[in-house]
Parts: sequence; C-alpha cells; structure tokens
Amino acid sequence: MPMLDRQENVFVLDLGDGENRFHPDWLASVDAALDEVEKADGPRALVTAATGRFWSNGLDLDWLFAHADRQREYVLTVHALYARMLTLPVVTVAALQGHAFAAGAMFSLAHDLRVMRADRGFWCLPEADIGIPFSPGMSALVQARLSPQAAHEAMVTARRYGGHEALTAAIVDHAVDEDAVRTTAVGLAAAQAAKAGDTLRTIKSRMYAHVLVPLRERENPLGD
Repeated sequence: MPMLDRQENVFVLDLGDGENRFHPDWLASVDAALDEVEKADGPRALVTAATGRFWSNGLDLDWLFAHADRQREYVLTVHALYARMLTLPVVTVAALQGHAFAAGAMFSLAHDLRVMRADRGFWCLPEADIGIPFSPGMSALVQARLSPQAAHEAMVTARRYGGHEALTAAIVDHAVDEDAVRTTAVGLAAAQAAKAGDTLRTIKSRMYAHVLVPLRERENPLGD
C-alpha cells in the first residue's frame, strides 16, 4: 500500500512495489496521504514515487469487472484523484522508475513535472488496443498536458514511449539513470517548495478549469 514519508520540505509518496493498480483501498490510501500533505504548514512539495517494475498500471480491471454495478462510482473516484492532484497547492513531481500505463500514465500527467528512467520502462496509453475508450475527463486531462501531436499519437496509436522517446515528445521533463530518478525528482520538488499555498492552488485551478469540469461531472462521467 502507498506510504508517505517526509524529507525536509519534500513529501515522498511511495505508491508501492507491485503493479500499483487503482484498487479502491489503494485510492483511499493515496487520498489520505494527500490530506496529510495539504494539512501541513510551511514550504512543502510532493514527489510520487514507487519501487519495482511499475510506477502504476492503472485501473484495477479485475476489481472493476467483479463490481460492474459500481463502475460509475469507481470512475468518479479516479477522476477525483486526477482533479485533486492537478490542483494540489504544492508543486508535484512524478518519479517514474518503472512502467506507467493507462490510468497510471494519466495520473502522472496530473503532476506538475515528470522524471522518467531513461533506459527501461514504458509510458503508454493502451486504451485503443484494449478496447476501453477514454472518458471525457481523461481525454481532457491528456490533451491539456501534452501537445496536440503527442496527445494524438499517444491516444490513437497506443505507442509505448521509452524514457528518451517520452522526453522528445515532452511527455516527461527529464530522462535519467535509474539511480537518479528519485533524487532528481526530490531536487526539483525541493526547489519549488516555497510556492506551496492557496495562490498555487488558484493558479492551477484556473489554468485547468476546462479539464476540471469533465473530471468533476457526476451525472455522466463516462460521457455515454
């Protein structure tokens, strides 16, 4: 399960050492960690990291198929996580030491910055291959955070981007050696810790107002 630690002004949220899929209990744990970050005083920033092969493999499809009657509730919870991270009143950095797929890749886009391992691991939106369309909120998030060309390629072709390819497409901000992923992310976060506060939340909320509308749509989050 996700664990939160603090290194001076930087909170480090370790998502875990498995596939880090979005099981409801996992989502609740991440939400509780973000509560702690928000309630803290003074300069602070957040790094979201993981250990093992995966940063996050996205939706917990096994759980979702077993609880089809809760699909709408589940999607609303995922959307709420994206909206919260997108507007968190601290600078956020995703430290991608491993694969970031599907909803996990979208979660990385909700962070302000991304650092990816250069030599191994993929960032990918496989929805076109697995037959699961993007919700309006997810589409809006991807298109807001990537260039039109990169968003189109990533969403339509389901391309798997390695670290250097993701950097070239501006999906990530840095591609570094494996042992430098977390330290680079912490350094980037620490440099921005003084910006934490309501002003930053307002800036982000206004910048991404058009994304927050579909992410917070409760009547028809899937756009059916």
